[in-house]
Amino acid sequence: MKSMTGYGRAQDILEGRDITVEIRSVNHRFFELSVHVPKNFACIEEKAKTLIKSLAHRGKIEANISVVNLQSSDSLVEINEDLAMRYIGALRAFGKSQDIPDDLSLSSISRFSDIFVSRKSAPNEDSIWKLVSAVLLQALHNFLEMRQTEGESLKRDIAARLDFIAEGAEFIKRRSPMTVQEYRGRLYSKIKEVLEDRAVDEARIVTETAIFADKIDTAEENVRLISHIEQFRAFLEQDGAVGRKLDFLLQEMNREINTIASKSQDLDIARRVVELKAELEKIREQAQNIE
Repeated sequence: MKSMTGYGRAQDILEGRDITVEIRSVNHRFFELSVHVPKNFACIEEKAKTLIKSLAHRGKIEANISVVNLQSSDSLVEINEDLAMRYIGALRAFGKSQDIPDDLSLSSISRFSDIFVSRKSAPNEDSIWKLVSAVLLQALHNFLEMRQTEGESLKRDIAARLDFIAEGAEFIKRRSPMTVQEYRGRLYSKIKEVLEDRAVDEARIVTETAIFADKIDTAEENVRLISHIEQFRAFLEQDGAVGRKLDFLLQEMNREINTIASKSQDLDIARRVVELKAELEKIREQAQNIE
């Protein structure tokens, strides 16, 4: 299980290029990815996105790729021949008009810096991707390792809170039948007090007790709650993105606990329900960071 929060960085010098990749992410309901590459290497942006998407499935992720050329082998220097010829023509015409000997040479013409045009040669997409992908994979490894470390920490915390909720569900399961018997005892005592020496209608007490038992029965909700807890535990052990599944189960668990709360008329169960809701909310906060 992985957290949606992570950071990874890698840097290497390959074939005269200093390549640095940084990847960071925060929690997000869906998957959002932005990749920033140097303008002259825009050709690899989509490949970088595809690679990241294959390994990360949820969260807001930002990747920054820097490529610095340590060699000038990809720089091209050309002469603006048209402009150079204009300079030569103008100088010769001026020399002729002023009767100055023609001693033009390459060195003299080279003083006119604006005749030189310098530009970067277009990178070979396959060759540059081969270099960048090697560094990107290392950064992704570090990024995912941090995500997994934080995910394991979240998993341990959530598992402990699930144990508390499971214990609460078992308490409610044991306590519920007792509340029916206690209600029967209170009802019997009350009727006997009212009737004094007259006989108590046992059939009426049985009927009233049965109505009360049906009204407060939370067996189905408790069974579903325990089932959801077991499903939740199973998802915690799965690989891949499980965050959305956990979100759904948390909604179902909250629904069952709310129904138990609305049905229960026992003070001990009511107190335990409050504790369960508090733990469930803490789990929800943690689960929002799970991929």
